[in-house]
Amino acid sequence: MRILSGIQPSGKLHLGNYFGMMRPALQLQEKGEAYLFIANYHALTSVHEPARLRQDTLDVALDFLACGLDPERTVFFRQSDVPEVHELAWLLSVVTPMGLLERCHSYKDKTAKGIAPMHGLFAYPVLMAADILIYQSNVVPVGRDQKQHVEVTRDIAVKFNNEFGEVFTIPEPFIPGEVAVVPGLDGQKMSKSYGNTIELFGEPKEAKARIMKIVTDSKGLEEPKDPAACNIFALYKLFANDAQRAEMEANYRGGNYGYGHAKKALAAIFEETFAPFRARRDELRKNMDYVEEVLRKGAERARVESSKTVDRARRAVGLV
Repeated sequence: MRILSGIQPSGKLHLGNYFGMMRPALQLQEKGEAYLFIANYHALTSVHEPARLRQDTLDVALDFLACGLDPERTVFFRQSDVPEVHELAWLLSVVTPMGLLERCHSYKDKTAKGIAPMHGLFAYPVLMAADILIYQSNVVPVGRDQKQHVEVTRDIAVKFNNEFGEVFTIPEPFIPGEVAVVPGLDGQKMSKSYGNTIELFGEPKEAKARIMKIVTDSKGLEEPKDPAACNIFALYKLFANDAQRAEMEANYRGGNYGYGHAKKALAAIFEETFAPFRARRDELRKNMDYVEEVLRKGAERARVESSKTVDRARRAVGLV
């Protein structure tokens, strides 16, 4: 089973990224042949500062390696180090219906938020389809709100196969059942665009300060509280084991347990989880040659597979 994941280097990674994409991807490296790429071509739809893009790309590499990515088990690479993906994106674009792209909610959502309409943003799903299909991926882990991306890829692959012959594996979306939408400080989905994030590798004091700003209702210390309706508990249970979750639930329902207590417990379990990762990241930063070597070797492995697929696609359409 070949598993593909990708993440954009468009800012500091946060808890929403970790629980929504990073941790499931790291767990899946134990389940099959994992490919994980840093989607720096995709990031160009929102990042037009070259120095920032370079730094954010390296930061993502550091973050994944610090959190447990094993480059022996996962083919880890920069998207831009596999240029074949753009040739395949063009070959796919000649069979992609305009109506399919017009129905994609990602384009609508981003332009509704004020992002300028552009071809790159509109054609984003075709490049994403190329990312997935070029490695003949079987499984693509996604959040529930991203399932449409894989469905579009499947539609494009089926249309190409029907037109030119069986070239592509039809991928399946994998939605980790235990991963919910990660709430931000304000209760909305945690997102850089909302400014409601908790960074994975910011200063510990800053992380704690942001946790203490999580929005709650106005119930007093003595009053019983509903853990299911609380953003603090929603975040805490992502870290906690069964016993820890049960203890906090009992504290909420028993009264004499304030939101300040819950925030301090969340800050403590956050630091307990990420302190070892932070130490590992600090060590990796001292050896960026190693990080670059991991990405270079990953790209070499990825290009072996990408070249095979592009050759098949070129032959299928008549370019060879």
